[in-house]
Amino acid sequence: MKIIDSTTYFEEDLMMDLRFNVLDPYVDEFIVCEARFSHSGKEKEIKFDRKKFSRFEKKINHIILEKEPDNIIKKNNLSYAEKRHNSILRIKEQRNHISKFLFKYSPEDFIIYSDNDEIPNLKTFNLRDNKKEVVIFEQKIFYYKFNLVLPGIDWFGSKACKIKNLKTIDILRNSKNKKYAFYRIDSLFSDFKHQSLQVVKNGGWHFSNLKNYEDLYKKYLNDENHSEYEALNLPIERVRQNIENWTIDYDHLAKKDSLEKFNKVKLEKIELDSLPKFIQDNRKKYDEWIIK
Repeated sequence: MKIIDSTTYFEEDLMMDLRFNVLDPYVDEFIVCEARFSHSGKEKEIKFDRKKFSRFEKKINHIILEKEPDNIIKKNNLSYAEKRHNSILRIKEQRNHISKFLFKYSPEDFIIYSDNDEIPNLKTFNLRDNKKEVVIFEQKIFYYKFNLVLPGIDWFGSKACKIKNLKTIDILRNSKNKKYAFYRIDSLFSDFKHQSLQVVKNGGWHFSNLKNYEDLYKKYLNDENHSEYEALNLPIERVRQNIENWTIDYDHLAKKDSLEKFNKVKLEKIELDSLPKFIQDNRKKYDEWIIK
């Protein structure tokens, strides 16, 4: 029974290196999917280089998505909503491209999917002992630095199942983090609601936006979750100030249809003992990304 970790890639070598080092003791193979276009539709060069991660090279399967989805909206002067619609379709296509490369594995093997900056804590939970159909890892969210946490919020990013239970990677990604009772008929007709579900407490780390402000701004302009930066022409200075002030522009606790969701939220510094041991053991290597 193998454990396969899968993710997508957009020039995040820092996070890839950390991911490989943290998960290597528990994972048999890594799948890294890279696209020839950004989430915003701009053509891009293939940048992933497995030689940068030579220690893990034999475990890495680098796959490339060559073309955009057929069903994106193609016209001039797209609206904000249309741009976001297309961005969501592109990332969905990139995730689901992974599914096409799972035929060589056993139906009993486990597939994990996370976005690149979400790392499951496999030290505290042995997937091979799991009996549930879907496993969801409850994670803390960190911004800009490894030890700047967003307080009061849990993130359900990394998700796993046996390949025999996988429909598509995007469906797995969007699985609800709530277990539904057997009498909930709606769960029988939904791909995203599960009666057989394991939520893993202390399930890992979501290290969001660990980039300098120039690279982070570039990411925002190509990210389906931050399409407002391009649509509203928000300045790069806004990103620099947020990093310096330990703030983010989005309140995860506010209602999605409320203007309060754009309130600034303050981050908190935490001790390193709650981070992956690889970070604790390599503080000098990650000095730039740790608040003193």
